[in-house]
Amino acid sequence: MSALGEKVVWITGAGSGIGRAVARMFAAEGASLVLIGRRARMLRNVYDEVCASGGRGEVLALDVCRREQVEAAASGLIERHRRVDVLVNNAGLNVRGRKLGTLTGEDWDQVMQTNLTGAFNMIHAALPAMRKQQDGLIINVSSMSAKRVSGVAGTAYTASKHGMNGLSLSVSAEEGRNGIRCTALMPGAVNTDMLEKQTIVYSAEERARMIQPEDLAQAVRFLALLPGRSTVPEMHVVPTLSRAPGA
Repeated sequence: MSALGEKVVWITGAGSGIGRAVARMFAAEGASLVLIGRRARMLRNVYDEVCASGGRGEVLALDVCRREQVEAAASGLIERHRRVDVLVNNAGLNVRGRKLGTLTGEDWDQVMQTNLTGAFNMIHAALPAMRKQQDGLIINVSSMSAKRVSGVAGTAYTASKHGMNGLSLSVSAEEGRNGIRCTALMPGAVNTDMLEKQTIVYSAEERARMIQPEDLAQAVRFLALLPGRSTVPEMHVVPTLSRAPGA
């Protein structure tokens, strides 16, 4: 059995893209999955894929922005599964009006609440169980826009990912003594549906040269298999050939 076979893994934004690929990877390793997202139908589709390949777990339709709902859901999950070993904070979004001249206050709030506050809510809910275990891994799917301001990702998204990196480093600094590790996983351009909200149109050839969701799933696998004595605070994953700016 894989070293990940006994792990309980929570994945947010599990209904598509990176979250779906990460779920399929952990299912292949035999882990018990909790697929979290707002769109129940998409989660169910991923769950069916996971089960068809011999995976196991459950679906949880949840808006990570709603702290009280997150806390209640986490309590139920821990009661059922007894532990949480890995939390993958992948839920995220962007808007069309990204530059300051077009970015609205409502769009700013939506991006920050989902990308940053949502990640905090999930971490806050998982930490008590991880502290009790004296073990746990948190992977925050950030972005290279947290390191490189390209203008393509936009003001709100870039700010949210800078915040996510700061959150990740703070978790590592404060919770390492409890055996809890945290990584900010920073991909460059990834071939997901989020590209459809950009003003730039990429060709099929360009999208094929970008990072694929399955590539990031393998990066997550590496982090999950790393011995608990070692931590990767930040991981950069960029396309080898694509000139496309970071998402």
